[in-house]
Amino acid sequence: MIEFAFPVPPEVIRGREWHGRGVSLFAWTNEPDDSRRPSLLTEHGGRIIGLNGHLADPADVTRLPGDPVGGCFSAWTARDGELSASTAINRVCPVFHTETPDLHVAGSRALLVHLAARDDDRVEHDVLALQTMVRQGFFLSDETPYKGVSALRPSSRLLVRDGARAVTETPLPRAEPMPASARRRRAAIGELAEALLATVEPLRDLGELVNLALTGGRDTRVLAALLHAARVPFRVTTNGLDTHPDVIIARMIAARLGVEHTVIAPPQTAAKDAVLVEHPLSRAWETLRTCEGMTSAYETIVGYLPYSGKPTMSGQSGETLRAGSLNLLQTDLGDQALRRRIETTFGKDAKLFTAEANEHARELARPWLARTDRLEALDHLYIWYKVGRWQASARAGSLRRGDPVRPFLDNRVVRAALSLDQGWRLSEEVIYTLILRLAPKLRDVPIEGKPWRFTAQRAPSRWRRRLPEHLPTARTAGGWSWRTSPGPALTDLLREQVLGSLDALAPIVNPDEVRALFAGPVVAKPALAWHLYTVSTLLTGLYPGKPPEGLPRITVSRPDPAR
Repeated sequence: MIEFAFPVPPEVIRGREWHGRGVSLFAWTNEPDDSRRPSLLTEHGGRIIGLNGHLADPADVTRLPGDPVGGCFSAWTARDGELSASTAINRVCPVFHTETPDLHVAGSRALLVHLAARDDDRVEHDVLALQTMVRQGFFLSDETPYKGVSALRPSSRLLVRDGARAVTETPLPRAEPMPASARRRRAAIGELAEALLATVEPLRDLGELVNLALTGGRDTRVLAALLHAARVPFRVTTNGLDTHPDVIIARMIAARLGVEHTVIAPPQTAAKDAVLVEHPLSRAWETLRTCEGMTSAYETIVGYLPYSGKPTMSGQSGETLRAGSLNLLQTDLGDQALRRRIETTFGKDAKLFTAEANEHARELARPWLARTDRLEALDHLYIWYKVGRWQASARAGSLRRGDPVRPFLDNRVVRAALSLDQGWRLSEEVIYTLILRLAPKLRDVPIEGKPWRFTAQRAPSRWRRRLPEHLPTARTAGGWSWRTSPGPALTDLLREQVLGSLDALAPIVNPDEVRALFAGPVVAKPALAWHLYTVSTLLTGLYPGKPPEGLPRITVSRPDPAR
């Protein structure tokens, strides 16, 4: 069973187990030895404690599950007649649970929970729950692809005592208003900076360089500044062509900070007018195996390599410091516009879906629409779902080859960020001030994409002497991606799979609308096509099963090779 649910070769899996009265606790890992602390299972105060993830201070394991300690984790405790499982503030280390008349099952892998609760090895899908996977490519609910299996909410604890289950939940922090004085603003940002610095300080004495995946955007720039300020030795790598904005700006950041920079270019044809990509069925199988049907194959999931303890970092989930990606999509912050954002987040592409699927989406949206503070609702939606479901699922890929350091996912960092006013964070003044505080050398390095939000209008007086004349947006012709411009050959493969499995998709989508989506030679909504493809392969049994073999790589041509 574990070979289906753990996306690494069986020979690298090792485990420990504990059994008490009516309770068993199992722990598995692909880490090669016990050098990391705490160990798989720890005994303290008459309890057995297990950890999924890592703690900023391993000694804090004895404080679990109640105290707000630093790290990125979920906690498991057991003793005779009692089992508990708890999530941190963003549940990026997930807890999945289900129950039968005879069993309560909780675990960090949803498919394993599902199979452990069954009398056979048959997988039963919750097809209606998958409507949100088609819309967004991840779950906007506590549902999973597997019948009866749910994800535990953020800052929650599931407790089973003598066969009775109870779940308690601690609400996310309420944001304080933006401080009125410059001194208090500096102090508030200082608290966030200290929480961030605490996440990387243990890296200072490792004796090897930290590898930071650096882009031209905001979030990895904060991490470069953070490592620089903490005096942690590091180097940076960037994926992309030399003409891509990410590569151009990352090279500038590395030069300012005096660190080594490596560029990793994608495979291309000899004429550099196209890229070679893996067959979508291979891509889907690997994504289903790794992310358990909770992330779309549109996303690029980190592939398997033998586990390495070398420290790596990336900027995923950095939008937490900027009030979340849903708020960042907004230009109109009026109440009705923010309400529409919530509605469209849950009900995207309504014409494509059945009446039952659309009603299910509206039901999921209702509690969020009932909130009167729309900025907070969208901020918390990001934490609950974009981090707690999408990122929690997608990061399983990187965990196969190591445990990357993720400062933006740290329990204390997230708590500190959510305590800051959403409008203030959304202005990006907080994140820009952090960069100035940590690495002033980066002040006037261009930003890829849109300019800093607080410069869109006339800068407040407190910025006039600190801002350069302008913060230019880097614009080049190198931003093409095969995922957003799939071309006819890749479109044909996506179309063939999706239209060939419409019966399986029929409970949630309208077949005629799906056919219309694929009517042209190149699909007009590539992300939606990939989401459909992923759910289609899941429902038709691509995984669990053997990996597809002998599939050719696909050539995707640039729309305008001259660029």
